[in-house]
Amino acid sequence: MSDNLTPEKRSWNMSRIKGKDTSIEIKVRKWLFQKGYRYRKNVTNLPGKPDILLNSYKTVIFIHGCFWHRHPGCKDATTPKTRTEFWTSKFSSNVHNDRKNIEKLEEMGYQVIIIWECEIKKRFQETMENVVTVLGSPHRGSR
Repeated sequence: MSDNLTPEKRSWNMSRIKGKDTSIEIKVRKWLFQKGYRYRKNVTNLPGKPDILLNSYKTVIFIHGCFWHRHPGCKDATTPKTRTEFWTSKFSSNVHNDRKNIEKLEEMGYQVIIIWECEIKKRFQETMENVVTVLGSPHRGSR
């Protein structure tokens, strides 16, 4: 199957893909806040720029898109049929950087939680309950 878009139109489309504050990130953050968890978002001074930092728990959360971060076994982790060599290299680099950043964060004493996009879309409540199981109950009165 060939690409029906011109390279310019494809580039324009790709440039519109958000890197932060996506709808699924907002959904996760709202849920955490409603349950009493306090966090910082898009922390630039930590390896990998975690989507969520729960400092009280020494925990970071990455909300990974299945396509970009290559969720193993997920149907959304497809490889485009055109420019396959470019995409394979790009995805390989993403996965390598993810591993490297997780290792650095763990060396710094952080617990790392990865939530996949498809998990949020298909089983949101169950996914978030699993996150809470890892975190424990929210700290109350810590202000």
